[in-house]
Amino acid sequence: MNEALLRSLTPSVIGVLVRRGADFAAAEDAVQEALVEAIRVWPADQPRDPKGWLITVAWRKFLDATRSDAARRRREDAADQEPEPGPAAAVDDTLQLYFLCAHPSLTPSSAVALTLRAVGGLTTRQIARAYLVPEATMAQRISRAKRTVSAVRFDQPGDVATVLRVLYLVFNEGYSGDVDLAAEAVRLTRQLAAVIDHPEVAGLLALMLLHHARRAGRTGPDGALVPLAEQDRGRWDTGMIAEGIGILQAALARDRLGEFQAQAAVAALHADAPTAGETDWTQIVEWYDELVQLTGSPVVRLNRAVAVGEADGPRAGLAALAELDDTLPRYAAVAAYLHERDGDLAAAARLYAQAAHRAPNLAEREHLTRQAARLNTLLKRRRPT
Repeated sequence: MNEALLRSLTPSVIGVLVRRGADFAAAEDAVQEALVEAIRVWPADQPRDPKGWLITVAWRKFLDATRSDAARRRREDAADQEPEPGPAAAVDDTLQLYFLCAHPSLTPSSAVALTLRAVGGLTTRQIARAYLVPEATMAQRISRAKRTVSAVRFDQPGDVATVLRVLYLVFNEGYSGDVDLAAEAVRLTRQLAAVIDHPEVAGLLALMLLHHARRAGRTGPDGALVPLAEQDRGRWDTGMIAEGIGILQAALARDRLGEFQAQAAVAALHADAPTAGETDWTQIVEWYDELVQLTGSPVVRLNRAVAVGEADGPRAGLAALAELDDTLPRYAAVAAYLHERDGDLAAAARLYAQAAHRAPNLAEREHLTRQAARLNTLLKRRRPT
């Protein structure tokens, strides 16, 4: 069973059902039932045209589910137009579906959450982590969004800013390794940049390309995370880096700075440094100052503390860190790194262990656990016998 194929076809099939008259929640339910049927049937007899098969089965499921309500006769009339199984048009509806989910009847945060769950394929837990809220709170938000859009028609697509936010979060989750969606996010952002001439669209595309170019160097042969300073820069995709920097420079030249352009500028400074030691940390701090002004985000301030620690020394970084809430995700990991650079190995080992306990994924947890073990070994060697 090709689960990746099913996942890639899901948004497009939902889009087909929505255009044929299904409300979003009903279309999503019907497609989920069709996927279950595919998992049952395909191992023995996979259809020649998987998308056409899913559209046909999902449409039937939708009609079966709606025949008993007040719109029975209207739905039965639509059944006469049910397509016969056969080749489906090779149309990619995914980006259009992102816009449809960003409906004006929803708040931006609810639209993003709904799209990440229904189209992006992220779990409620992953979305909650991205928004720094409890999983139960996010589950309620998504449920409310589904109820809201189930009563409206999708004839007023949402705004670009909301779609950009969704694509950004999808890329971040894919890039973390939990869900392999990074390449799909890049593909969709390229499509968006081809039809919308806006510096922030270009900024997001540049940011994605600059991060994606380093992906091969982020893990070792055993799958373990490799910190940026230790990565083999020869494994980075220099062609993608050059493309990202070119797109960013053109966007910045328009003098309409936004969050994604500023983030891309930070990524470009990392990508452009021949070695970790030649990174221009002073300029990175300046870009983080711009980001703080643009967003006020505590996560941006956390990243800025790391940059300050590199530019002005670990104690300056720790002073910047002390101004933040210590419950922030990855706060303990940053504190551990800065304490280690400052020579306080005992505090760093304790904080690495604490960060490992709070890590959002297995790869990060294992990396932080190894860091704690490394420092504890050093401490034991230094103790007098």
